[in-house]
Amino acid sequence: MSQRDDDIIEFDFFDDEPETEQATQRRTALRPRTRPSQGPPRRRPPGGTSPQQFTPLLRLVLAVALAIFFVVVLVFWIQGCRSDSRRDAYANYMESMSTLANSSEAISSDLQKQLTTPGIKQADLIAALEGLTDRQEQVVRNAENIDPPGPLREAHEGAVEALRFRVSGLNGLVSAFRQTADDRDATRAGTLLAGQAERLIASDVVWEDLFLVPAQQELRRQDITGVNVPDSNALPPDSDLASQRSMIALAQRLQGAAAGGTPTGLHGTGIVSTVVLPSGDQLQPGTENVVEASQDLAFRVTIQNTGEHQEVGIKVTLTIEKTPEPIVKTATIDLINPNEQKSVTFEDLGQPPFGPTTPVKVDVSPVPGESRTSNNSSEYPVVFSLP
Repeated sequence: MSQRDDDIIEFDFFDDEPETEQATQRRTALRPRTRPSQGPPRRRPPGGTSPQQFTPLLRLVLAVALAIFFVVVLVFWIQGCRSDSRRDAYANYMESMSTLANSSEAISSDLQKQLTTPGIKQADLIAALEGLTDRQEQVVRNAENIDPPGPLREAHEGAVEALRFRVSGLNGLVSAFRQTADDRDATRAGTLLAGQAERLIASDVVWEDLFLVPAQQELRRQDITGVNVPDSNALPPDSDLASQRSMIALAQRLQGAAAGGTPTGLHGTGIVSTVVLPSGDQLQPGTENVVEASQDLAFRVTIQNTGEHQEVGIKVTLTIEKTPEPIVKTATIDLINPNEQKSVTFEDLGQPPFGPTTPVKVDVSPVPGESRTSNNSSEYPVVFSLP
């Protein structure tokens, strides 16, 4: 056998050697994968999350967002309900206090009427004041039974204290009138009466400082709008009825009523001026006055007590001649002291006549014992013009 044949035999022998386990694994690793016949291979989404995994996550996010939305809505709804409930509590309380304030002011109005009734006797006045005191005590009891909102408890106590001052003032007036029933010294009697009436004035200060202002501040702090805090006055703000001067004059008037008969001394009133509003022009008798008849047209009449005694219940009448019926307005001055001036204003006059000269007349009713009445009436020729 030649050398060449030997080489061939050696090569064939080498190729026919059985495969080792390592060679088998190598060929297996190099064998390409076969693709399934259903189609192209599926691609995974970026990040490694499949659509099947993404859908439940989206649902979870939406559920959480919806839950948060409902929680927020619920919180706002609860806050709104609490706000409405708080406002209703304050509104109901202020409505109750308004009723009390009006009741107390009605008593004060009746007091003023009694003190300014012409010819009233002291015994009758005392009986009337006792009845007013009973009514005011009932107002205090009603106020004590009201349960205010927590932040207004202190202010409510201030209102109750103001009402108690009014009871004290009325009781003090009753006591003073009894003490001076037979006292002929009007100055002493009036001074004593004025001292008791100061409690009525003090009650108005207490109501404002301890109830009205603090309650308004609390409502602003709570951001509660549309709820009004009531005011209340034992005497009109512009009244001097409780002054020493007025009370001395009242004592003199009561002494004259007790004596009976015609009042003695100088009595009387007189017209000082008649002014057109809002222009402020003063009407002149005997001279043609041109007046613009606007919607705000009014007349302010000022009178003066020209006598030596206090006068009460003075009736003032304004008459504007017109066809078929004149325009007539009346007002009453409750009380006016000697040499004092007071004014009344006539408003809501309607449509006056235009064109020809129209008489405008002012009359002041005479007071008891008044002998000179020439200054109690005045007539003004007026031409009403369009605004």
